[in-house]
Amino acid sequence: MNAPTPSELLLPDFRDVLAAAARIAPHAHTTPVLRSRSIDALAGCELYFKAEHLQRIGAFKFRGACNAVWSLSDTEAARGVVTHSSGNHGAALALAARTRGIACHVVVPEGAVAAKLAAIDAYGATLHYSAAGIDAREAECAQVQSDTGAELVHPYTDARVIAGQGTAALELLAATPALDALIAPVGGGGLASGTAIASAAVSPSTRLYVAEPSGAAETHASLQAGKRITAFVPDTICDGLRGTLGAPNFALLQRYAVEALVVDDADTAAAMRLFLQRAKQVLEPSAAVALAAVFANRSRFSGQKVGVILSGGNVDPNALATLLAH
Repeated sequence: MNAPTPSELLLPDFRDVLAAAARIAPHAHTTPVLRSRSIDALAGCELYFKAEHLQRIGAFKFRGACNAVWSLSDTEAARGVVTHSSGNHGAALALAARTRGIACHVVVPEGAVAAKLAAIDAYGATLHYSAAGIDAREAECAQVQSDTGAELVHPYTDARVIAGQGTAALELLAATPALDALIAPVGGGGLASGTAIASAAVSPSTRLYVAEPSGAAETHASLQAGKRITAFVPDTICDGLRGTLGAPNFALLQRYAVEALVVDDADTAAAMRLFLQRAKQVLEPSAAVALAAVFANRSRFSGQKVGVILSGGNVDPNALATLLAH
């Protein structure tokens, strides 16, 4: 399981993002770009929000999963797909598999958000449970893959997934040209690295940033050190950003000189609350961290046009009040 799969050996490029956009077009939503004059006034810049919380399954993850599933040959697809996921990727892969009528297996760790597990189940995947650690998840995933012959679709290191995630930035830049800066959340790095590929090709003058919580800031540490930092214990409300930055994702962030911005959880919760109040939209913490990064770096973005990819809106309703009061 630790050895790279064939799809991980080659880094995707802009041609792969364009191919992904065509491939997923019949299945994925073209999400809107939202504006808020009142949030602009508070932030001191023009913000263009790519509303991936309005994507199918409530997160950008459907793009990459859909591209991976529809990239498979008929022979590969007949064996089904397998992954490990704490939530959004599992739901995305389950729905993508359903669009093609194939089996989907998802290994879920202990402690995952209940609402996200319910979504994975509702989309028709077979759930397999493991301990919370990444090693346990990967071991169980390898066992399921061995038992079923299913194609592994890794949540963020799979080249097909990275290319699919890049289509969100592709749409944003087509709708809103001449952005001065573009910010995406980063956990494992699928969205971040796909965004970097698309932005560098379409709008090379746009500066690229990723936002991550201070309780899981290994991307910032890795970029500063020039090597992947993987020994850390995540402690953050951003449950979708607790994963370790993948090797191909790190390579792409380095290639495109992406800068990481670190945000405290309290600021992320405040951004969630602000977006709910002003835009009447619910974000999950892993999405709100990108908006929080703008407010935490006002001087950096003052007077600029800034794209913000809002990655998802899947919040456990039972936890929402607690998160907003964080």
